[in-house]
Amino acid sequence: MTTIGIIYPDHAAEDEYPTAASRLGVRLPVVHVYGTDLHAVPELLDLGSPEKLAEGVSRLLTAVAADSVGPVRPGDAVDAVDAVMWACTSGSFVYGHEGVRQQANQLAEVAGVPAASTSQSFVAAVTALGVKRVAVAASYPEEVAVLFTDFLAASGIEVVARGSAGIDTAAEVGSLDGARVTDLALQNDHPAAEALLIPDTAMHTLDVLTAIEDRLGKPVLTANQVTIWHGLRLAGSSVVSDRLGVLFSRV
Repeated sequence: MTTIGIIYPDHAAEDEYPTAASRLGVRLPVVHVYGTDLHAVPELLDLGSPEKLAEGVSRLLTAVAADSVGPVRPGDAVDAVDAVMWACTSGSFVYGHEGVRQQANQLAEVAGVPAASTSQSFVAAVTALGVKRVAVAASYPEEVAVLFTDFLAASGIEVVARGSAGIDTAAEVGSLDGARVTDLALQNDHPAAEALLIPDTAMHTLDVLTAIEDRLGKPVLTANQVTIWHGLRLAGSSVVSDRLGVLFSRV
């Protein structure tokens, strides 16, 4: 069974991964790294540091080994994972366009398998859909939301509108219910946008994703969704589903 290892910051919406795994028939083991629960640049740089991500790989290796049958050598545990994803958007794009690439390369080197971040997953998803212009509905404070749109622009994606909810912590984002997530999406769409991006992996979006797309009439890309999608494609898998948005049903 295809297995994508998920390195997830702290605790907020990590329950979306077992939900998606059951819908797709894949394995998405989640391990955690920890930092200060703030959407602020210094804290985010620390969260996405090489040391933290190497720690995440170590946790992942241990978790996969514990879930295996029989004795497993350290190298064998990584072999049981087809790709590794850093499931954090803000903990990657704060490094800038080139820094995001370097971060993923370092993660892949430590893990010994293909690796990427959620920031890279958004770019890959937008490209796969053939989209050129997007709107962004961010939960972050404005200072952090700007860095995300700067990253998209540097990746060749035009941002026609950006909304910021100004939420300081991932824990608060994780507590938003489906109605508030839907409101955030609807309020920050733009007629010129070909897709709407919701970039925080701390936000629960999978259960309202298709309903938002139906109301907007366009693809909606959310952080945990694109992370899983890109991880599967790094692993050479193209699972199709009608329960995880247009992205999983089209490409």
